Amino acid sequence: MTASTRFLSPSEAGRRLGVSPKALRLYEERGLVSPARTEAGWRAYGPAEVMRAAEVAALRALGFSLRQVKQALEGDTRGLEPALAAHQARIEAQLGQLSDVAQRVRRLREDLAQGNAPKIGELARLVAPAAEPIVAFDLPWPWGGERFELREIRALNYIVGPLGSGKTRLAKRLAETVPRAAFLELDRTAEGGAAAAADPALAARCEATLAWLTEEGATACDALTALVAALEADESSVLVIDVIEHGLDEATQEAIVAHLRRRGPAARPLFILTRSSAILDLAAVGPDEAIILCPANHSPPTLVAATPGAPGYEAVATCLAEPAVRARTEGMIAWRPSAA
Repeated sequence: MTASTRFLSPSEAGRRLGVSPKALRLYEERGLVSPARTEAGWRAYGPAEVMRAAEVAALRALGFSLRQVKQALEGDTRGLEPALAAHQARIEAQLGQLSDVAQRVRRLREDLAQGNAPKIGELARLVAPAAEPIVAFDLPWPWGGERFELREIRALNYIVGPLGSGKTRLAKRLAETVPRAAFLELDRTAEGGAAAAADPALAARCEATLAWLTEEGATACDALTALVAALEADESSVLVIDVIEHGLDEATQEAIVAHLRRRGPAARPLFILTRSSAILDLAAVGPDEAIILCPANHSPPTLVAATPGAPGYEAVATCLAEPAVRARTEGMIAWRPSAA
């Protein structure tokens, strides 16, 4: 390490690259990046390490597993075709959405040329197509019937809250209200395995996804197999998942989130109940993700930005814990005393 070279800390390098320090540690553990060390033993990223980490992050954004990233960096192209095909599908889906917007703009211009001025609401929907609520209902107990509205459903929607906050009741009401939505119960092992066994196409998709997750470091288990079967099934337009980390170790949780993010913004929306920091890493939340907080005082659920200092950010952070800590409260539920 020379005095003239600018070295970055993991947090500085992560901000520059758009990844979390946790992701950089994972790259290092897999031998993809080798940061230098200061005299005190702290990790330090010079220009070469930052460039290498940027290459890794770019391949990850294309949907490469960590094993495929390592192969690509070593000149092995075997994993390129499926990853590029999936990326092409995501881009084409986005192009389809942009084409729809372009057609609306073209029609508005034609109307304008004929002397018909567009309404302000029509103009607003060009940049905010979900200006009107697409989900609206009265909140169940433990709330007092307040109105809950969502104006946008993103690819990944986290539902977070302490024990007794009502997050499971909110999730079930979402599954009841959103058209063609389904609620995935905590006990899903038998149902998921039976569905995959009865559908060869589903079984093939599950096998491919499980192979990808295993390459990411996931531990094969019945809970993972059942979860993947539900994720790969296309029977509902929206899937609401109760405590997604249930039965999964930390490495498997991190692999699941990596898999869900690589699906892209056009994928089937998911609502995910979680209290695990491995599932909801606040430093890694992207633009296609949203956080819904159910406050402990039973105020109405609110959307929270994953930005330190934003309203509700600290409350979300206090709800999350490392998987080892979450394991100590496995099976705990909030208890409502009977009227008697």
